[in-house]
Amino acid sequence: MASIHLLRPAVGVSDLDHLRQVMQARGDERCIHTRNIPKRADELLEGGSVYWIITRKILARQLLTSIERLEDDNGRAFCRIYLDGTVVPVHPWPRRPHQGWRYLKPEDAPPDLREGDTGDMPPEMIAELRELGLL
Repeated sequence: MASIHLLRPAVGVSDLDHLRQVMQARGDERCIHTRNIPKRADELLEGGSVYWIITRKILARQLLTSIERLEDDNGRAFCRIYLDGTVVPVHPWPRRPHQGWRYLKPEDAPPDLREGDTGDMPPEMIAELRELGLL
């Protein structure tokens, strides 16, 4: 079975450093709480990541480590999606915001930003150069 990813807006997060601070502050509880349980959970756990939309661009990803199905005190189902602590920067790709999460096919996911890959450029400049077809 092939992996699939989740695409999720990082609500209230201003930039990549802020996302790292938020995740570090969560300690061992790096998870996403969702009302709906992903129907493709098995595919997500085959190496899938959460790709974060920050300020209208996909800027980072975090590896999914587990999914826990739970019920609240009223018997309503929900789940927690647990994430690895490492926030991996990716090539900034423009993306419209949406609520909740969406599935992201591996071939549609931006590649990781490797050391030296325009790392000294601001994400806005990288996104603009990509839109112009120069990156």
